[in-house]
Amino acid sequence: MTLAHVVFKPLNPLSHLILPHLLLPVYSITHQTNRSHYSSLPSENLETVNKLISIFSQKQPSSSVSTTELATFGSNLTTDVVETTLKSFKTWKTALRFFNWASTQDGYHHNCYTYNAMASILSGARQNAAMKSLYINLINSRCHVTAGALGFFVRCLGGLGMVHEANDLFDRVKNMGCVPNEYSYNSLLEAISKSGSVELMAMRMNEMRDNGWNPDKYTFTSVIQCYCRAGMFEKALEVFNQIDALGCVDSYIFTILIISLIKSGEVDKVIDLLDKMDDFKISLTEKTFYVLIHGFVKEDNVDYALTLFKKMQTLGFVPEVSLYGVLIEGLCKREEFTKALQLYSQLSKMGIHPDVNILKALVSSSSDEKEMMSLLKEAKYYLNKTSMTTLSNAALTNLVKSGSIDKAYHLLNAIMSDETLDTSSFEIVINGLIQKGNLEVALDLFNNMDHVNCKKSLLLYNNMINAFSNENKVEKCHELLKKMKESGFPPSQFTHNSIFGYYCKIGDVEGAMDMVHKMHTHGHQPWIKHYTLLVKNLSKRFKVAEASHFLTTMVELGYLPDMVVYSAVINGWFKVGEVDYALKMFKDISGNKHCPDVVTYNTIINGLCKAKRMSEANNIHQEMIQKHLIPSVVTYNLLIDAYCKNGDVDHGVILFKMMGEKGRNPNVVTYTTLIDGLCNIGRSNEALKIWNEMCKVERPNKIAFMALINGLCKCGKPDEGLVYFEEMKEKDMKVDSYVYVALIEGFVSVCNAAMGVCVLKKMILDERVPDLVDKNCGVLREVLLKMMDDELVCEEVTRLVEDGSKTHSWYIAILQSTESDNS
Repeated sequence: MTLAHVVFKPLNPLSHLILPHLLLPVYSITHQTNRSHYSSLPSENLETVNKLISIFSQKQPSSSVSTTELATFGSNLTTDVVETTLKSFKTWKTALRFFNWASTQDGYHHNCYTYNAMASILSGARQNAAMKSLYINLINSRCHVTAGALGFFVRCLGGLGMVHEANDLFDRVKNMGCVPNEYSYNSLLEAISKSGSVELMAMRMNEMRDNGWNPDKYTFTSVIQCYCRAGMFEKALEVFNQIDALGCVDSYIFTILIISLIKSGEVDKVIDLLDKMDDFKISLTEKTFYVLIHGFVKEDNVDYALTLFKKMQTLGFVPEVSLYGVLIEGLCKREEFTKALQLYSQLSKMGIHPDVNILKALVSSSSDEKEMMSLLKEAKYYLNKTSMTTLSNAALTNLVKSGSIDKAYHLLNAIMSDETLDTSSFEIVINGLIQKGNLEVALDLFNNMDHVNCKKSLLLYNNMINAFSNENKVEKCHELLKKMKESGFPPSQFTHNSIFGYYCKIGDVEGAMDMVHKMHTHGHQPWIKHYTLLVKNLSKRFKVAEASHFLTTMVELGYLPDMVVYSAVINGWFKVGEVDYALKMFKDISGNKHCPDVVTYNTIINGLCKAKRMSEANNIHQEMIQKHLIPSVVTYNLLIDAYCKNGDVDHGVILFKMMGEKGRNPNVVTYTTLIDGLCNIGRSNEALKIWNEMCKVERPNKIAFMALINGLCKCGKPDEGLVYFEEMKEKDMKVDSYVYVALIEGFVSVCNAAMGVCVLKKMILDERVPDLVDKNCGVLREVLLKMMDDELVCEEVTRLVEDGSKTHSWYIAILQSTESDNS
């Protein structure tokens, strides 16, 4: 159920009831709830109030003197005294302490007005927890609550967003005998509207009507607010239009609706309403203008915001500088710099100096260096030095971000004598020059900082050193490092690693070690990425001994390289054939605070497999499992490949099955390796089963197809191989020359030279004839010589060879071989 169903039916049956109430004056909270008793209190009561205020305002009201005095007041307390005293305290804590004390005095009981006085104080101080306790105490006290007092307390709860508590209190007090009136219900509906609970609002409005209270203007104001909170703006507009039809829209209802819409980004709906403003004969308040202009700028509708701004000025409102700032920043964001300058000019004509944020927005969006200089010159007359520095830096940042590094450099030089620059100013331009690669210009500017008494920073030194390091100009790095120390800046970890990275990149072990020693002295940590690169480069260049020595020195200095680095060195030892040394290093690091990972184990297994030491490779595999490391697909692929190449395909099949048991899904490489291994030992049927299994879970790639075709040809099944060859062609896969050769050789081996000629023609047509240096060239030569001995195809092959000799030199060799054989 929605409010529309409850209140606004098609025939609007409530319209005859609503109209008389829409003209009622706004409810006065004090009229309904609280009363001013101070002036009407008897003199003895006034004296009591003053004494109580004095005692409870003390820092320690529980002292013996205060306790004695309080004892005399407890029996004489009245609700009027308590209410008046509560309203006189300056802090909510003091008021609550007094309220709680009063509730414990013999013969005294709070009434609904003292509860409301306390509620007003807590609501104003935004004390939700204390307010919740107060509402529970009110219920438990079972004191008589008037309809007006109920409405007031509910509004206090609603003001704190405590809608559930307000709704609960309303029902509890009703059950204790209070008969809510129109004000009570409107107060509750106002609280509910803040939660956007449409269903609850509808239910309470039904109840309100059932109890004889007709919804009035204030009721429907809450309805509109509720719909807006719920994001049901169409419904809110329906209510608004029906109130408008009754001629009862006022500025408050109008303002609530348009502000809710603008805050929710419903720009078009707000514009529609504002266009009808003249029909309502309602003028926006200054505060509403501010909210709307902010809202339109936020929604990137700066043009309409400007329209409102002009209307605001026409109505005689004088916008504050901050509103100019909002509009200027909005225009700058949209790159409408000319309009932004026009607003800036308005301020200047009025003799108002814009703040630094407005000027910052202007210089940050300007692309004209002269315009920037003009703004900076004007600002000098009324901005202090700190603000001018902020403004100058904004201009420099804008130029650098837009790629106008040269303009930023010229602007910096132009304002260098104005003493409005700081270290950040130079950092902005120097970093821009570094990014553009103008290191020499950056260095000159860096050195000129001393001439304008501008201090260098650690960040600047580091950026300069890092830039020269990246350009392989290490001499400059050391010069800057020396100046850095002389200027009182101790090198940071970044400083040392910038230079260390250079030496690692070029593979200079001596230079790298020198930097490691310097870092050790300063307590800095060498970055892993740098020395990993050094070790990998050394290993690739077969300088494994140097790499190992470097790591040993690192350990001696207290640095513990990670397993990635050790894996690179171990792999290097395998590459130079030092298998035993690689194994020794692996065992040493395993027992020296290191926990080799799967990648390291794979490196060892790969090295052992290539060295054909399968027994040890298998032992390493078992060691992985014992250490609760789960072998990866790569691990299994390495082992399966090695077993297949060594002729132990059955062991490879066992590992293949084990992968599934261990939750490791084989990939195309796994299947291809096993298919190739099975074909090599003549078990093509098993290979085809593996192929079919792969096709269910993986998409075969070019390598897999070629391995199968080549394998089938080796097994004397070129016909089946040709089927997969054609499938490759259908899939637009480019077939390597060795597959053509394998098929030709396969057909010749099964005495089907005619099909061999067909494949030969395809090879020539597809331009896949092997080059002279290709090992398959020799294989093809031998096959063609055999085919030329076959009477059935001899003539056709000879013609193909003679034609081919015009473009391929190895055909000539075949002809020469044939002539030699014939002679």
